[in-house]
Amino acid sequence: MTRYRIPLLVVLTLTAAGVLVWSAIHHFYFDSTVYSGAVRYWFRDGGMVYDYLLSGSPYGFTYPPFAALVMAPMAYLPVWAVITLASIATVLVTVLVTWWLVAPLIRRHGWQPWYALALASCFALIFEPVRETFGFGQVNMLLLALVAADVLFGVSRGRRWAGVGIGLATAIKLTPGVFILYLLVIRRWRAAGTAIATSAAATLLAAGLWPDASREFWTAALWDTNRVGNLEYVSNQSLRGLLARGPFDESESVLWILVVLAALGVWAWRVRRADPLGALALTGTLSLLLSPVTWVHHCVWLLPVLVRCIEGWPRHKRTFYGAAGWYALVNTRVTFLYDGGPRPPLPILGANLYVLFGVAMLVWMPLTAGSADPAHDEVPAAVRSGQAVGRG
Repeated sequence: MTRYRIPLLVVLTLTAAGVLVWSAIHHFYFDSTVYSGAVRYWFRDGGMVYDYLLSGSPYGFTYPPFAALVMAPMAYLPVWAVITLASIATVLVTVLVTWWLVAPLIRRHGWQPWYALALASCFALIFEPVRETFGFGQVNMLLLALVAADVLFGVSRGRRWAGVGIGLATAIKLTPGVFILYLLVIRRWRAAGTAIATSAAATLLAAGLWPDASREFWTAALWDTNRVGNLEYVSNQSLRGLLARGPFDESESVLWILVVLAALGVWAWRVRRADPLGALALTGTLSLLLSPVTWVHHCVWLLPVLVRCIEGWPRHKRTFYGAAGWYALVNTRVTFLYDGGPRPPLPILGANLYVLFGVAMLVWMPLTAGSADPAHDEVPAAVRSGQAVGRG
């Protein structure tokens, strides 16, 4: 296998580059354009950030005021510079987060670090939510990096700064706040207090600087789901999106509350027994399921799930093969074939691939790495190439 390692890496690198370019052309950094336009309208034109709508669309700024503060430099940069910086940041952060996730696996099997990281990074960049994040110019990977650093290196090691990353991510976008609940469930009181204090301080800072914008967000913009799009749209891969696409009509809201409570119960029962990577994967999955709106590009939180499924080999072979098959399937963009209505075959599955995978992983994902003695792990063929070429 050694002679194939460079050709394999070249093919994967070209594939990753190709899908990123395609995504950029297809989406043309839509969300970065919205961010840039909104903060420019606010900081330079004297308007209210939540009154801004991108020309010719119903879409405006949907994040808390602290996020606009973080994005303030966009108001003074040309759009091409914003897009360039967003693209570079997404790729670099994806490589960094991938290293954090796969480094233990690389060390366990004695793979050559640079080569294994290069392969893993290509697979991560090819992953549909990551390339959608790149194409839209979204912030998802940056939020994942903040939380992953906190969970993997802060909370798990009892660092004094544990909770800061979770708090900042929550102040930028509310959904990472579920990780504060995780800290409470595992009784990391200090880290939970730090996360809450950090998020509150950032939110109050923005409120002190811009009270009108903060009042508008917390009383109106936050609750206006029309600002983010139609709940039934196939890209909404949350439990609420699944129900919105079903024939539930008036019972939809009640059913949503019930399935949310069920998901919370399963998560709380399992997350207490998970190691840091397992906890990151489970809680990230929970955030996707609970949010009323979870676009496909938000599903970068499933990256830790995929790594855990690889680590679960050989004890959890079915989970490994299921995750590998799902990864290959969603990267074909098959979900979007169901945009505009159900189409055969199996429309319920096709339109809900992410949310159904999230539910399955919430129940069956391995909570810890594969076996007690990793030196005796059998490595599947799909992974063995990295081991065979990486020694020495």
